[in-house]
Amino acid sequence: MSSVATPAQAPRKRRRHTKLQRRQTRLAWLLLLPALAVVAFVALYPLSKTVYQSFTNQEFLAGLEPTKWVGLDNYHTLIHDPTFRDSVGLTVKFTVITVGIEFVLGLIIALVVNSAFKGRGLMRAIMLVPWAIPTVVAATMWRWMLDDTFGVINDLGVRTHLLSHPHAWLAQPSTVLLSACAVDIWKTTPFVALLLLAGMQVIPGDLYEAASVDGANPLQQFWRITLPLLRPAILVTLIFRTLDALRAFDVFQALFGYRLGAQTMAVYNQSTIVQDGHVGYGASMSVAIFLIIALFVVIYVTFVRVSER
Repeated sequence: MSSVATPAQAPRKRRRHTKLQRRQTRLAWLLLLPALAVVAFVALYPLSKTVYQSFTNQEFLAGLEPTKWVGLDNYHTLIHDPTFRDSVGLTVKFTVITVGIEFVLGLIIALVVNSAFKGRGLMRAIMLVPWAIPTVVAATMWRWMLDDTFGVINDLGVRTHLLSHPHAWLAQPSTVLLSACAVDIWKTTPFVALLLLAGMQVIPGDLYEAASVDGANPLQQFWRITLPLLRPAILVTLIFRTLDALRAFDVFQALFGYRLGAQTMAVYNQSTIVQDGHVGYGASMSVAIFLIIALFVVIYVTFVRVSER
C-alpha cells in the first residue's frame, strides 16, 4: 500500500523540497563561478578598459605625450568624422546585401540537400568547401581572380562578350562594394545553408506525410510546414550572420587594404589605433561599434521573446 502524506506532513515535505532546491542552486553557482571569472577576465576587463580609454587622449606611444582625461571629446569628434560615417554606411550596406542574398541562396541549397537523392552526402560535403577555406585565403584568391590584368573573371567576361574590356573591379569606387559582397556571399552561403539544414532535420517527417495525404503540394508544404517550423533556425542564422557582417574586417582588409572608400567600421578602427596610433579615439570608435552591434542583439532578443509567446 502506498503511503499518503497527511496534512501535517505536507508542510514538512515542502520545506525539505525548498531546502533541496536552495542547495542545488548554491551548487550550480559554485560550479559556474570559475567560468564566470574567466569570462569577466577575458571580456569584461578589456571592455571596461576600452571604455575608460575612450575618455582619454591616449596615444599608441604613451610615453611621448602624457595621457589626459578629455571627457566626451573623442565622441564629439567621432560624430563629426566623415570617414567614420562612410564606414558605417558601407558596413550597413554590406550587411544588408550579403545577409539577404546569403539567406535566400542558403535556404534554396538547404532545401535541395535536405531532399532524398543519390549523391546527397557528397553534395553536402562539397558545399562546405568554400566555408572551410580561411577568409583571408579566400579573399586573396578572389583578389587575383578580379585583377584587371591577370584575373580570370575579366578573361571569361571578355571571351564570352559579357564585358567589352577588362574592368578594374577592386579599383573602381562603383564596384568596391559589389566585389566585397561577391566574395563574402561565395564564402559564407554554405554556413547559412548548414544552419538552415540543421533546422530542417528536426522537423518531423510525419507532418509532410500527413500533408501529402491531405492533398498539399510541395509549395504548400513549404509555406505551411517548413517555413513556420524553421523560424527559430532562421532567426538564429540571421543574427549570427548580421553580427558577423557588422564586424567584417578580413575580407575588406585582404581585398583593399586601408584604401579610403573601402573601409568598414572594423578596418577604420584598426587603422586608427594601429596605423595612426590614436588609442583613445580608436577606443571611442570601438565603443560605438559595440553599441551598434548591441542594438542588433536587443532587436534579436525581442523577436525571440515574441516568437516564444
